Amino acid sequence: MIIGEGREDPGVVAPELTEKQREEAQERTSVSVDVVHEAIRHDGEEELNRPVSALAWSGLAAGMSMGFSFVSQALLRSHLPDSTWRPLIVNIGYPVGFLIAIIGRQQLFTENTLTAIIPLLAKRNVATIARVLRLWAVVLAANLVGAHLFAWVVADTPMFRAEVQASMLSIAKEAAAVSFGTAILRGIFAGWLIAMVVWMLAAIDTGRIAVIVIITYVVGIAGLTHIIAGSVDVLFLAMVGAKSWFAVAWGYMLPTLIGNTIGGVSLTAAVNHAQVVAGMQSKRKSRVLSE
Repeated sequence: MIIGEGREDPGVVAPELTEKQREEAQERTSVSVDVVHEAIRHDGEEELNRPVSALAWSGLAAGMSMGFSFVSQALLRSHLPDSTWRPLIVNIGYPVGFLIAIIGRQQLFTENTLTAIIPLLAKRNVATIARVLRLWAVVLAANLVGAHLFAWVVADTPMFRAEVQASMLSIAKEAAAVSFGTAILRGIFAGWLIAMVVWMLAAIDTGRIAVIVIITYVVGIAGLTHIIAGSVDVLFLAMVGAKSWFAVAWGYMLPTLIGNTIGGVSLTAAVNHAQVVAGMQSKRKSRVLSE
């Protein structure tokens, strides 16, 4: 072991490497948190500058796409026996809608709780706040319209067999069986995890599908509440008359929206932004001391 050539710190003892080996080592180094933060900030700026019509159409597509999580779960459930292990298999269908929306670059509200907030934390002014609120309002409304349309089609048309619709009804009732406070708490964790999907995807080049599937599967199997995926479920109940529109909106959608926003903004965007700011301040302090 000898001191590696080309290193800034002469006190570090490391193997002697060729130039090619140093390049390979650099390529294998994990992306720094600063790079991830900047990538998300850049994406967020682009989204904040998109016209309303583009956001609305993309949000509508995402809302409808999320319905395929509901359909996939129902199809799996309709072919499985009633057993204690059935939820483990049924929830394999939950990531389907997220895969379509995220890989397809469609605007999903829970993603925007991270991508829109990072630019706001970096540039805190009234203009940016207004753009964030515009983005959230347009995307959330479009997502919910898409979810509403999807729920109407699967509930009020003969698209699926009776046994599949019966599975849909059971899944929807399970999703809606939460109190106001529980829906908020579960929504916080769901918002946290979905925002973390965005953060992790910005740090990797490969394995994106695996990240989306694993994290959203956890959301599904844990019964966490998601304002768009879950809204398709509970809107199905309203469509078939199993629940009132007020019960759906007040009992599930409102507390879930609150929870998802808190989870995405506070636990992911703000905390991850804070670690970047702390690192920047430490670097500035080190430069000042060295001078």
